[in-house]
Amino acid sequence: MEQFAKRLGGQLGRTVVDRTGLAGNFAFDLEWTPDTIQPIGPNPPPAQSSDPSIFTALQEQLGLKLEVTRGQIEILVVDHAERPSEN
Repeated sequence: MEQFAKRLGGQLGRTVVDRTGLAGNFAFDLEWTPDTIQPIGPNPPPAQSSDPSIFTALQEQLGLKLEVTRGQIEILVVDHAERPSEN
C-alpha cells in the first residue's frame, strides 16, 4: 500500500501518506477518469467516459478514503553545488 500511495501522490501532484496499516502485496483494478483530459486535434470530441473521479473510485471500488491533513514530510534542500575539480 505504501507504493500505491506514492504512485497515487504522483498522479495527484500531492504527497499521499499510507495510513491503512495494511502490509503485503495486492492486485486490483481501479477504473477512473482523470480530471484533465488532453484532447488531440482542432475539434476533439467530448470525453465519453462514465468512470468516476479518482476520489470516488478509491472509495467505491477499494474502500479507501483520501483525507486532507497537515503533517511533516521529509525534504532535501541543496543550498549549494559545485562541479568537482579535475584530478
